[in-house]
Amino acid sequence: MARDWQQYHLPKNLAAALSVEAGELLEIFQWLTPEQAAAVMADADRAHRVRDEVADVLAYLLQFCTAVGVDPVVALAEKIERNELRFPVPKRGPEGATGAAAGTDAVASTDVVAGAGKGAGAGKGAGTGASTGAGTDTGASAGGDEDD
Repeated sequence: MARDWQQYHLPKNLAAALSVEAGELLEIFQWLTPEQAAAVMADADRAHRVRDEVADVLAYLLQFCTAVGVDPVVALAEKIERNELRFPVPKRGPEGATGAAAGTDAVASTDVVAGAGKGAGAGKGAGTGASTGAGTDTGASAGGDEDD
């Protein structure tokens, strides 16, 4: 490493940098209406900023995981499994069907997101396409429960 940044890549510093970069991503959407936020990626300049901030967040997250010895793909899979147990999909429909079988458009948190991670080249375990449960109404996403 030409600049010898590794000496500063301590967990506390990486967590702080990750938070800053996530804040910069949030800043793009901060005061937008839901309709404006949905259209952000249609604007070339804003889409470029979003991609840059996503790259920064991912880079710091992967560096943090390396520093603390966490496999992010394993951690995500374990978290999804715990959340599926904690927040089961409610039974609905005429024959007790759940999710899409009951006529809802809920997506199971373990479904693979088409194209996610393709070409990311982010290192070992990256690019698996594992979903975090975004877009569900089950509460079974990867985040949201700080007490674990």
